[in-house]
Amino acid sequence: MSMPRLSVERRVRHRHGRDARATAFTLIEMLITVVIMGIAGALVIPAMGETGILKVQAAVRSIVADITFAQSDAVAFQERRAIMFDVDANSYRVIQVPGSTLEPDTNTLFDPTKSDGRFIVNFNQGQFGDARILSASFDGEPNLIYDALGGPVADPSGAAVGAGGTIVVQGSGSIFTITVEPFTGRVTITRADAPPGP
Repeated sequence: MSMPRLSVERRVRHRHGRDARATAFTLIEMLITVVIMGIAGALVIPAMGETGILKVQAAVRSIVADITFAQSDAVAFQERRAIMFDVDANSYRVIQVPGSTLEPDTNTLFDPTKSDGRFIVNFNQGQFGDARILSASFDGEPNLIYDALGGPVADPSGAAVGAGGTIVVQGSGSIFTITVEPFTGRVTITRADAPPGP
């Protein structure tokens, strides 16, 4: 025996709190949705304008990560490592130091993420925005060298402790100074606004 149609509709209405056939949005629901989308758009669009500084910050993080890698790799393999900065080319590379001189052409470490397999980071690529290495100075040279214990040293073969140093990166209206402490190799970053251009 089948139930009358009216009682089925009442059960559906009772279960869902409204008529099951009424699935359209009300004017109030549509207005609330439009307002929420407008607020979200107002928050997202200004943030999209900050992508330049985010790319420069990625460049700074890349340097810090590679400094940390070079230090830990020196300890792991009990062999000196160096990061050689090329300010003119706006790039740097991580190399092993098996002898008394730095030889970037033959001793650049392998990096499987690079197309040529060499551990070279070039800031002229679009992923780093307008990041520019302004200077790199460690004991008067643009090279940061770690000994087998992970401490900065002054030259490739000597035991003299390095005096530490700085790398300065500029881009998107900011200047970042990466400082490497002597003895420990501890890395800190400070940020300042770049002076207005001419």
